[in-house]
Amino acid sequence: MSSKLSVGTHILTLLALERGENLTSQQIAGSVNTNPVVIRRLLGLFRKAGLVESKKGIGGGWVLLADPEQITLLDVLRAVEPQNKIFVHHRCGPNVQCPVGRNIQGVLNEIYAEIQKGMAERLARSSIGSVMATLEDRM
Repeated sequence: MSSKLSVGTHILTLLALERGENLTSQQIAGSVNTNPVVIRRLLGLFRKAGLVESKKGIGGGWVLLADPEQITLLDVLRAVEPQNKIFVHHRCGPNVQCPVGRNIQGVLNEIYAEIQKGMAERLARSSIGSVMATLEDRM
């Protein structure tokens, strides 16, 4: 899995905490400690998912559209990893002449499916609002 879920959750939580403010990708990148280009790519995915919008011009920036309590971390994952492919197999298919190579992907698919199901259930129980509340308790 890439860092997109973590960074995406960071972005949306920051926008939720700063509700009513327009944040630039530069400001968000400062919080995440990454390049604004990375932030803009993820914000584009969130825009496509209907979670954020951008305002142009002086004082412009990004704002959260959705209620933080209604955005689950599963929503975040699906926005940034549309294929919802957490685990990937060999880049080149394994050797089918080998008994392990011939069967390994099927075995791993069963294990991965169970892990993905459990992870999806847990992510669906967590929202940007709950992340925000936990953060506020620690600030």
